[in-house]
Amino acid sequence: MTLLVISPDYASHLYPLATIATAFSEAGEDVVVATGPATAGIVDAFGFRRVPLQLGRGSNPGVIKAEDQPVGEDDALRGFFAATREGMIPTLAFQAAARSSDLLWEPVETAQTVLRLIDAVQPDQIIVDHLAFSARLALIAGGIAHGDVVLGHPSALPVGEEVYGYPPAWPAAFSPSITELEELYALCGTVRDRFTTQWNSALSELNHNVTETDDAFAAHGDLLMLNYPGQLHDDARTALLPTHAFLGSAVRREPVDPEVLNWLAESREPIVYVSFGSFLSIRADVLARVAAALKPLDVRVAIATGSAPHAELGELPETWLVREFLPQVLLLDHAVLVVTHGGNNSVTEAATAGVPMLVLPFSTDQFAGAAAIEASGLGEALPPNEATVAELHAAAERILGSTEISHRAASLGRELRATPGKDVARSALLLPFSHLN
Repeated sequence: MTLLVISPDYASHLYPLATIATAFSEAGEDVVVATGPATAGIVDAFGFRRVPLQLGRGSNPGVIKAEDQPVGEDDALRGFFAATREGMIPTLAFQAAARSSDLLWEPVETAQTVLRLIDAVQPDQIIVDHLAFSARLALIAGGIAHGDVVLGHPSALPVGEEVYGYPPAWPAAFSPSITELEELYALCGTVRDRFTTQWNSALSELNHNVTETDDAFAAHGDLLMLNYPGQLHDDARTALLPTHAFLGSAVRREPVDPEVLNWLAESREPIVYVSFGSFLSIRADVLARVAAALKPLDVRVAIATGSAPHAELGELPETWLVREFLPQVLLLDHAVLVVTHGGNNSVTEAATAGVPMLVLPFSTDQFAGAAAIEASGLGEALPPNEATVAELHAAAERILGSTEISHRAASLGRELRATPGKDVARSALLLPFSHLN
């Protein structure tokens, strides 16, 4: 049996998809990954075969920098970073306006490339990133059964009256005005309609016999797989989902890091892990406030700085571990608190490790994810631009001092570790899709 994995050229997307694929390789099956050159090293590290596939203009090998992107994408990335400094609504509005070029890149040409690739590989099973719209366009046009993996909060697939890009929930600490929300909702509706027109036009060109859709953002594959804990998802919203399987999490394997192992062994002091992922680490100003807030606590801190210059974080204790990139899974296994932007990998890996979270969401589905963490009693959420050092310190202190939050996080972690997402995904793919809820 051969599994084909289709992923954008982004490390944060490929890691969970490749982790899902390990369930197939461990069963002695062949795994082929179709992705771009920036993440070729990740494919090699997993021991899979790679076939080249470019699904967009940009790429991210693990830490993204605007100057490393192609012309046009670099300015778009700088615009996004600037929008995050203005807050929730400006960021979501910026992302909505850029959606067509971001998510439906050269749709017909890319889809035709995907169809040729599938014909060459002849896979028995296919899993594809839900946000790889041009690739999913090919699969739908070709009538090819596939697993459609949502790697963010489940609201990445709108249901009911939801409009893609407009968060169905956000944390209590955010207070957008009614006017701002109305304008964002209208913008997202306009973008949805324009995007759907582009989608249907490309779909018709690929296969005029395929039925058009009223909402391309709500289009999905035969089996929807959500890389997210079902325990954190609202029951009423779950009932609206199409045929699906909650994976819980797809926690990656990491190479041994002797420096980090030595650091962990140096002290029994509680550890706080801080990371804003591969994109939002550029917000050194917020990382600096987080660092200042954690200094007075009786903890050791590990900070993954990403693209943030170390000098902008201020003077840090010598006992802290500060590097551009850190083995997140290993550190979460030893942490008592994670301070995160609320990205999907960070949230699901922290949940699996049973670690409480302080979430500072910046963009996209991070707001809905942060609201779910708050509602589930697994931590707190604060606005990254407004939260002061004192407020961050107080929130961290509350979470660290709460046995209730600690117990809830530990309980969820035990549940998720008992049923690894990669095994759930393989079982779901090998069953007739109609057997799932």
